[in-house]
Amino acid sequence: MNNLDFAFLANASTLGYLWKGLQYNFQLTVVAAAGGVIWGTLLALARLSSNKGLSLVASGYVNLMRSIPLLLVVFWFYFLSPVLIQWVTHADRPPQIGADRSAYVTFILFEGAYFCEIMRAGIQSIPRGQVGAAYAVGLNYWQAMRYVILPQAFRNMLPVLLTQTIILFQDTSLVSLLNVTDFIGASSKLGQSTGHLVEVYTFAAPIYFLICFALSLGVKRLQKKIAIIR
Repeated sequence: MNNLDFAFLANASTLGYLWKGLQYNFQLTVVAAAGGVIWGTLLALARLSSNKGLSLVASGYVNLMRSIPLLLVVFWFYFLSPVLIQWVTHADRPPQIGADRSAYVTFILFEGAYFCEIMRAGIQSIPRGQVGAAYAVGLNYWQAMRYVILPQAFRNMLPVLLTQTIILFQDTSLVSLLNVTDFIGASSKLGQSTGHLVEVYTFAAPIYFLICFALSLGVKRLQKKIAIIR
């Protein structure tokens, strides 16, 4: 431990480089969470649909995504999707999807499966009598979901959705394996260029802890407020 040297982290350009990488993680988390909630809600409605074919397809998708490691899904999309697109379009060469685009699409598709199960539980937590009441006043299925069921389901599941978002923020560090300059990617590149790899990773760990711990405390407070409203 006496050989560790953290002095180089006091440089403004170094901290700026790491901060830029951390901003990428925040941006990816927000976009993936928003897209994942939308995609997950559609999947949840499909799973609860009376159409057995639609429900079966949605269930198969969710079970597949929840049974495969995220890292494998990231690699699959990044390396295989260009080949599949080339095969379908009969192009001369695979298209360049890029690491950034692969990261955003992969996280939305993957997290949508987890948000789907959260939203499905939220929808099923609403008494069926409210669905009947919505139909009684003339609303159709989609109107009942939009105006009556989903708003209550979102409120009930908000703490769980935010907890899953915190997990999503932690998982975004995997994009560094695609050579994306996120916080871990920036830390790795900085450590390799300066020869202080251990110091940089030692610095990165408490940053993740403080962010996730603070967000977890915020979710607990929100959960208590929602419980009081109920």
